[in-house]
Amino acid sequence: MRLQPEQQVEIWGGMECTINRVNDEYFDQLSYSGHRTREGDIDLFAGLGLKKMRYPVLWEKHQPVKSEPIDWQETESRLLSMRFNDIDIIAGLVHHGSGPAFVNMCDDSFAEGLAQYAGEVAQKFPWINYYTPVNEPLTTARFCGLYGLWYPHQKNDVSFCRILVNECKATILAMAAIRMYNPNAKLVQTDDMGKIHSTPALAYQAVFENERRWLSYDLLCGKVNPEHILWDYLIEQGITTAELEFFTHNACPPDIIGINYYLTSERYIDEGKDDYPLHTHGGNGKQTYADVEVVRVGKVRPDGLKKILKETWMRYQIPIAVTEVHLHCTRDEQMRWLKQTWDTANILRNENVPILAITPWALLGSFGWDRLLTQRSGTYESGVFDLSGGYPRPTILANMIRAYSKGERFDHPAIYSPGWWETACRVVYGVDSFFVQPTPPGKLLIISGTHSSLLSKICGIRGLNYIDTTGSETEPIVDAAIWASIQVNEYMEINSVRQADLIISLNGDDLYRSLNAGLDLFIDGESGNWRTTGNGALHKEIPALLPVHHFLVG
Repeated sequence: MRLQPEQQVEIWGGMECTINRVNDEYFDQLSYSGHRTREGDIDLFAGLGLKKMRYPVLWEKHQPVKSEPIDWQETESRLLSMRFNDIDIIAGLVHHGSGPAFVNMCDDSFAEGLAQYAGEVAQKFPWINYYTPVNEPLTTARFCGLYGLWYPHQKNDVSFCRILVNECKATILAMAAIRMYNPNAKLVQTDDMGKIHSTPALAYQAVFENERRWLSYDLLCGKVNPEHILWDYLIEQGITTAELEFFTHNACPPDIIGINYYLTSERYIDEGKDDYPLHTHGGNGKQTYADVEVVRVGKVRPDGLKKILKETWMRYQIPIAVTEVHLHCTRDEQMRWLKQTWDTANILRNENVPILAITPWALLGSFGWDRLLTQRSGTYESGVFDLSGGYPRPTILANMIRAYSKGERFDHPAIYSPGWWETACRVVYGVDSFFVQPTPPGKLLIISGTHSSLLSKICGIRGLNYIDTTGSETEPIVDAAIWASIQVNEYMEINSVRQADLIISLNGDDLYRSLNAGLDLFIDGESGNWRTTGNGALHKEIPALLPVHHFLVG
């Protein structure tokens, strides 16, 4: 790649900060993460070298009751800390939310209420130059109005269209209110940008959904006129001509388009639904079909981030940032996903596509997305910082981000293996038709011990090349490709074992999960004695004495 460091894309940051409503209950990610009461987080973020930060100034948090004055104290302290650290703030006002209880996102109270709140934010913080009034309006409209998962729990196209139109109108009115106090304020509009793939029999449905995925941006850009492919669809769902003309008369194109892309963003629909589990079955009123992740289907291949970013640029000719980069997986796979996104963004920038930044998302991890934020319980996904031990522990991703923020190359032996999405193990449905399993560079030396065979299996699954010495001769193995060694022994008495650099002691947990957690710590470069608790949290105990990487389980 020919780009100089100063020409490479920037590194922004963001926290998973959703406040969504389920029935009459609000779920708040920042309360779960402890960020609201932890003063040191901003200093940790600043230490990553971030240029901009997507930061929540959320309506539901600050104005739950319309008649009460807003308490800015907590948020103001953190905003000023970021400003002091030269981090530009992208203020998010609604993040997968439906607004406070005194508004209804299905009528004008949502748009008018958000505009009023946005004006108060801009008046209080006139130096904030970037805003996302409504995060992922299309995605939120689907979850609230089409799938019934979040409030108001509707499952029809009429509600979906009404919510989406109100969100986009709210964005325009909010930016107008903000610009009364800061005429230079810029709109950073985010949405999940996936794609639908299909069998030939469902091509018509794929065409419709692939047009619909652009709808929030098309509305804001004033592109939805009688010639638009979805004009008749919107009219049929009760959106009036006057409502659509509001967007053509008051177009508010984003200054930056924020593309959020996940491995699950691209979907495959197949009328042969019996080949897929029951929970994937659905339909459009004409046909029933399965809806699954493209990455899990052997006979098709995802388009990938590069193609989707180029499609976005060709359609709008507006600068782009990748505003969420996150993978819920093992640490080595998280590194590979971040590197692939970084490389893709810089390749496109080298091809004169104006990709401004990538944004490591969920800096503090996220809670409950495995249940789509419909329940309080759910899996914790670690991010750049891991909260599973009760405090924000920096992972190896923090080192990656620091390097990328400086335009420097980041190196780690585990990063050069292909991600699971690029190998045959990606396939759950059918047989892989595209990928072969390459041999990753570098080797881990697994020293003979209890559970070494399981550790070898896990390394293979994670794409980590290894040498297992179980059953081999006692002479030392000499191999220039070996970058680390690991040993697994039964845990007997923690205080009697002091010779290891990294010890993972199992306490009633699943062995497979504990070994994976140990590998994550190992890749992060951690040392010392670590104990896993019953909920999978990791707690550091006794300092290590010798530089041998050693997992203790039993």
